[in-house]
Amino acid sequence: MKRTWTIIGVREVPSSLKWYQTLFGQPATAPNHDYWGQICDTDGTVLLCLHQWGSHEHPSLMSPDDAQPGNGLLLYFRVDDFDVALGRARSLVSRLEEDPHVNPATGTMEFALKDPDGYYLMISALS
Repeated sequence: MKRTWTIIGVREVPSSLKWYQTLFGQPATAPNHDYWGQICDTDGTVLLCLHQWGSHEHPSLMSPDDAQPGNGLLLYFRVDDFDVALGRARSLVSRLEEDPHVNPATGTMEFALKDPDGYYLMISALS
């Protein structure tokens, strides 16, 4: 296996796409469809897929009312511009879920925030 495509259910793909593009300092682009969008690295690697709740018959993507979005899921991203990403994150949320700190397991700086759909994100410095 070479790649995984993590797909999360979101209420509004265009606004979630814009939120993630802002967080990662990417240029704004339109989603592929109103119900589907992808966050991609500069080399085209898919980092995260956004799927509108209920737009298809995928059992786990029917409705956020069936389970708490993000329960049992941690989206963990490593970034090469940690301090700048921290500033962007602070502009997107009213408070961080975890303030910047050194993760004792990895020895890298990280912080946590929630996206507009309630998913928990860890942003870690690429050492």
